[in-house]
Amino acid sequence: MADSYKTIIKPTEEILFKEKGSKFYGYAFPLKSDHEVNELIAPLRNRHPKAGHHCYAWKLGANDHNYRANDDGEPSHSAGDPILGQINSYELSDILVVVSRIFGGTKLGVGGLISAYRETAKLTLDTADIRLRTITAAVEISFEYPQMSQVMRFIDEGKYNIISQNLTVSCIITIAVPQSQQESITEVINKMYPIKAKALD
Repeated sequence: MADSYKTIIKPTEEILFKEKGSKFYGYAFPLKSDHEVNELIAPLRNRHPKAGHHCYAWKLGANDHNYRANDDGEPSHSAGDPILGQINSYELSDILVVVSRIFGGTKLGVGGLISAYRETAKLTLDTADIRLRTITAAVEISFEYPQMSQVMRFIDEGKYNIISQNLTVSCIITIAVPQSQQESITEVINKMYPIKAKALD
């Protein structure tokens, strides 16, 4: 199970790539859901009304099975797949890459289209602010006040983020841990008697 993946934290600036008179405008956007795709592409249709194609690819999550490539009227596999190939080459996810094309009068052929869409996507991602995102899961720690310093030391040493804390008669602190380590960290805490921990869904 992957604990982390690369993504972008903000949209890129517009990139322009020219090939035999055709103009290819490239964009990349952070993506939370596939439902956002059409909303993100719609402004580009208004921005480039002469563009005959707004080809794109997106990928979501740390695994490799939630993605889509769209040729938007270009020959099959000549646009969306090269864009997706660059997303995979940069090992990115939670991202949408769109390339809007304005035809310049000279046909590029399938090979030329593949090359142009791939290059535009590459130039776009070259400018992206890429960050590593860690996939976390929650562990709830229950203890009494005398164990407070022990619990806080454990959290500090592991550099875990505190999601919530309820410090009343008894204490409950919920922390975020790497997803693949949720069970093992819960077991470690449960050995720190009388402190108790449980993994949360």
